[in-house]
Amino acid sequence: MGKFGLQFKATLENVTNVRPLGNDFRWFLKLKCGNCGEIPDKWQYVTLVESVPLKGGRSSASMVQKCKLCSRENSIDILGDTIKPYNAEDSERFKTMVQFECRGLEPVDFQPQAGFAAQGTESGTQFPEINLQEKDWTDYDEKVSESVGIYEVTHQFIKC
Repeated sequence: MGKFGLQFKATLENVTNVRPLGNDFRWFLKLKCGNCGEIPDKWQYVTLVESVPLKGGRSSASMVQKCKLCSRENSIDILGDTIKPYNAEDSERFKTMVQFECRGLEPVDFQPQAGFAAQGTESGTQFPEINLQEKDWTDYDEKVSESVGIYEVTHQFIKC
C-alpha cells in the first residue's frame, strides 16, 4: 500500500485558485499493476463520488480493478482532504494537488481534462469551465480588461 501525490505545474496569467470542481471531478490516470507491471493503453478515471467496497468488507476505494494480465485485484482511493488549489504564488513550481492511496497500483500518467475552475487574481471573476486537455487555456477577464490563462501544464507523481 502506498500513497502517491499528483504534482501540478503551470504558468498562470492573472488567475489563481486553479482547482478541480466538485466531487464528481474525473482524475484521468494510467495505472501500472504493481504485481506484473502491466500498463493498460486506455485512460481510466477515478472520482470522489464513486466508492466500491473492497474484498473483506472492511473499507472501500474509488476504484477496484482486476489486472488483465495477472488477475490480481488492485485498488486506488482519492484522499479527498488532500485536494489543494494551485495558486498564483505556485506558478511555474510543482505543487501537490491531490494524493491517492494505492493498493497494488501505481499511477504513471495523468491527463487533465474538463472540470477545472479558477478565479481572476485581481477581479475574483470565476472561471468554472476550464478544460486543460490541450495543456493551455485562455480567456478574457471583462472586469479588469485583461487576458487570463493557464499555460504549459505539466505534472509528476511523487511517493508520499
